[in-house]
Amino acid sequence: MTVFICSLFLPNTINFSLPTSSPRLGRPAAPKSRPTSTRIETSAKQPSLFAQRDLTPPQTPIREDANEFFSINDGAASRTHFPKQENPRSIIAPSDPHAPAWGTGKLFTQPRSRASSPPPADILKHNKTAEKAVSLGRAGIRQPQLGGRSDSHDRVFAHANWTVVPADQGNGGLRNAVQAAVRNGSLNDKIWVGTLGMPTDALDDTQQKQDIEDRLATEYDSLTVFCKDSDFDGHYTHYCKQILWPVFHYQIPDNPKSKAYEDHSWVYYVKVNQDFADKIVKDWKRGDIIWIHDYHLLLVPSMIRKKLPDAKIGFFLHVAFPSSEVFRCLAVRKELLEGMLGANLIGFQIHEYARHFLQTCSRLLCVEATNNGVQLEDRFVDVMDMAIGIDPVALEMNRAEPDVARWLHTMQERYRGKKLIVARDKLDYVRGVRQKLLAYELFLNKYPEWRDNVVMIQVATSTTEQAELDATVSDIVTRVNSSWANLAYQPLVYLKQDISYAQYIALLTVADALMITSQREGMNLTCHEYLFCQDGKFEGHNKHGSLILSEFTGSASVFGKNELSVNPWDYRQCDEAIKTALEMEDEEKDTRWTKLNEAVMEHTAEHWFTAFLTRLDKVYDEQHRRDTTSVPRLSINRLGSQYQKSGRRLFIIDYEGTLASWGSPHDIILTSPQRTLDVLNDILVDERNTVYVMSGRQPEELDRLFKRVPNLGLIAENGCFLKEFGSSDWVEMSDPEKMHAWQDSVEGIMQYYHERTPGSWIERRHCSLIFHYKSCEDQESASRQAGDCASHINDACEEQRVSAIPVEGEAVIVAPIDWSKGTAAMKIFEGLEKNTDSPVDFLMVVGDGRDDEVIFRWANELQRKKTVQNVTTVSLGSRNTEAGYTLTQGVTGVLTVLQKLAQLS
Repeated sequence: MTVFICSLFLPNTINFSLPTSSPRLGRPAAPKSRPTSTRIETSAKQPSLFAQRDLTPPQTPIREDANEFFSINDGAASRTHFPKQENPRSIIAPSDPHAPAWGTGKLFTQPRSRASSPPPADILKHNKTAEKAVSLGRAGIRQPQLGGRSDSHDRVFAHANWTVVPADQGNGGLRNAVQAAVRNGSLNDKIWVGTLGMPTDALDDTQQKQDIEDRLATEYDSLTVFCKDSDFDGHYTHYCKQILWPVFHYQIPDNPKSKAYEDHSWVYYVKVNQDFADKIVKDWKRGDIIWIHDYHLLLVPSMIRKKLPDAKIGFFLHVAFPSSEVFRCLAVRKELLEGMLGANLIGFQIHEYARHFLQTCSRLLCVEATNNGVQLEDRFVDVMDMAIGIDPVALEMNRAEPDVARWLHTMQERYRGKKLIVARDKLDYVRGVRQKLLAYELFLNKYPEWRDNVVMIQVATSTTEQAELDATVSDIVTRVNSSWANLAYQPLVYLKQDISYAQYIALLTVADALMITSQREGMNLTCHEYLFCQDGKFEGHNKHGSLILSEFTGSASVFGKNELSVNPWDYRQCDEAIKTALEMEDEEKDTRWTKLNEAVMEHTAEHWFTAFLTRLDKVYDEQHRRDTTSVPRLSINRLGSQYQKSGRRLFIIDYEGTLASWGSPHDIILTSPQRTLDVLNDILVDERNTVYVMSGRQPEELDRLFKRVPNLGLIAENGCFLKEFGSSDWVEMSDPEKMHAWQDSVEGIMQYYHERTPGSWIERRHCSLIFHYKSCEDQESASRQAGDCASHINDACEEQRVSAIPVEGEAVIVAPIDWSKGTAAMKIFEGLEKNTDSPVDFLMVVGDGRDDEVIFRWANELQRKKTVQNVTTVSLGSRNTEAGYTLTQGVTGVLTVLQKLAQLS
């Protein structure tokens, strides 16, 4: 069994060796006075959608002193000096899945992109399909050449020597989890699937690409997805980063500079997703596991499902999933949801994101969403939440490197007597760097006694699209330092660049507090690494620092409020959190850190990896067992043999769609087909038989339908009313006062949507309410309103123990959670066991609807526990089912089976 680990970027990429006489063909050499970032900068930076001049003030020259970690200057952004190159053996991926990766400090030599950026808008004029994107790519669209380069120069890469090197971008948390699973023997056979993270149009289309693909496959267990530069640029730079990333982080792109309304990049997103799906389908073998990661590849699960219906597919979203109100702003919202629903199991970091996904599916797709997943017509998709973590074993090994101790000593000397607040964030609007610095400025204004005693070190990894934010942050830094800095003190050290891994570990170790103020974030694993590094085991450092963490990060949900939780928009709360962190007693710090560290060690990367795959195996087996193609057809001969041998028989049979075809609820005169009545009377001739008919109709309706069938037991309104076998009285299972209370509040919500949905109507029953919209002319609008209605009721009435279940294209049914066909069946069975001399040894349950699944599960459990000797559960529907058998002849087949059984009595 092979596990396909599918993410946008492979763990490795390609570095080319070019003639020294052509310096422009690769990346420019890094300045010697600053550290080299290991982010992928190999391809030329694309023209920014928000291109502006560089507003960062010029930097004051700094003293190249190997003993100083951070230099003091009056510029807006300080710079770090590296006395020597870091030890390459200390490389691991950063745990933060969306942060730059650590590297050796070397720049890769790779081709520049040939894509036109942004993508040409004329792609929409004639054809919106992915094939149009392919044709444009083959047409060889070129961006304006930078630095005097030409296509002829680019071709030198097609004949250059190359080597495979660790990539410096991608999901570091995922890589660490895979490495941990391999190291501990829980993952033996894996294949990475992804791109090289570099432009590839300049490569030789035949031999060179094949050589690279073969090398990565044989030596690095990787399948390489080669995309046209135009496809990848439109997919990643424009659709993922300009549309999906902001929306998933609650930033609706409605400002004048946004390109979200120009959906031409969507076709490139589809094309790249299809490239991934085709690559996996080509290499997949039965029994393999496919695990797809993150928002770059939301369509891949359904694309694979179409080609491989029996594949075992998992999907995990590493970023936040927004509420339905935000997600619905996407033009292709249904396509994205349906793409994700191609998986067997969908994972999210925390419960909040999973709940948002379920609500969004219910609201936008009008499907039944339970706490465990989404019920589609033909299958069930499980949904889970499980937070990813760090790899403590690898982190412990890497912080033992000599460079870490050297930098720790340097920082302790440099900031002796000062309290350090540290942070490392990507410089974008989501990470809340601006809010953090404003809160720190407020802190210094309010508490002058802390001036000269506290330093904030903010590491900000740069982006190419945030010029305005960069300028704003730089202004704040300049203002803070100009107000309180002197020759010996700088209150705010701002590094608009990344730092080496050894420096990063030293920074986390020496810090008195870590401050994370993300406006929205899946998981912030920087704080997990910080807590691990604060264990006090490092020589010369035996304190436990405080953690100031935004309540809008996924990590906050696993820490149990032992951190200092803040709202990043509340500057006063943030500045008070800084004061609390700096003045906290050691005993309280130790207590908080102990609990926080326990959470870190519980939610490790390896545990996340193995737990997800274990759950995927389990749900796949359950779903496959419930697939109607795997459920055998009912054998009448076998059933008849069990029937004849039994002494006490119980039949529980659904009415609508099982004993009779669905009738109109507006029928003035309710009648059952004569054949149905005859068959029921025939089966009841045998005194050993007890028959119950269950229905969603009201008690008085069932009395009229079956007045000619004496001794028939009845279950009305899906379990809220029960007329026991041989009795003439109805028993209401629920409390009428509580029932009327929730009905009044739910009906008010339904009335709101009824007024906005012409042709809809509300049906009030004793124990349920139904919002009908089947007769509406505008079905698309009605379906949308019905989805909103179901979502609204489930959110507002959860404490009243009711649930709204959408029936696609027909209605929204609101019924109590505590009473169902299953609870009625249990009461019936318990009564028979107590009041009869012989126990029930034959049980047959027949139904066709989703609400019958609960009784199928109950009956199957009786058989598993051997409470009943012979149990037969039969489903008539084509959807996946818990039933043990299927009947394809519908109502006619059920009546035929019952008639043959009656003849055997």
